[in-house]
This record gives sequence, C-alpha cells and structure tokens, in this order.
Amino acid sequence: MSEAVSEGEAVEESLQAFIETLCDSETYQQFVDASEQLEADDDAQSLLEAYQQKQQQLQGEKFDSSVMSELQELQTEISDNETIQQHRTAQEELVVLLEQTNDVISEQIRQEFAQSLGGGCC
Repeated sequence: MSEAVSEGEAVEESLQAFIETLCDSETYQQFVDASEQLEADDDAQSLLEAYQQKQQQLQGEKFDSSVMSELQELQTEISDNETIQQHRTAQEELVVLLEQTNDVISEQIRQEFAQSLGGGCC
C-alpha cells in the first residue's frame, strides 16, 4: 500500500511541477496580462456585453435584419479593438501550448490524454 501512496505522491509532485512551469511560461503570463487588460478596459467590456446582448436578442426573436446589422457592426468594432484582439491572440497561443502539451503526454502514455469519454450515468 505504501508503494501506491508513494506513486501517488510522485504523480502529485510532478503535476505541481508541471503547473508551476506552465504558470511561469511566457505564453501563460501573456494570457494573464491580456486578461487583466481586457477586464480593465471599459470600452472593450461594453463592446463584448453589447455583442452578447445582440446575440441573445437575435436568438430570442424571429429573424430581424436590423438586429443582424447591429450585430455585424459590433463584430467589426470588436475586430478593431486592440485590447480584445490582444486577448484573443494570447488565448489562441495558450491553447496551442496546451494542445502541444497534450500531444506530448498522449505520446508518452500511448493513448489520448485529454479526451472526452462521454458523461452521464446512462
């Protein structure tokens, strides 16, 4: 039983080292910085909130071309907003890093590491 505990402890230690390495990575730090900048940017937040409201409005009603037009205008403004684009870029780079990490782990264990196995009990 102590072998299982020590194996579990070794896995936990390795996991903690991985987490620390990930958190210290430039890619992750850029994502954190971009997220903080996005949260602090009132204009960007307003754009994103307005976009979400228009999406919900469009889904809740029958098709309304004026709402669709407003949604497209908001998409353009979002695309032009530097803070939002920096956050998207940082997020995309973090996703690439995590996908690469998943690939390395999957290769080492010879099966897909981060996969959905389905859910539910039935």
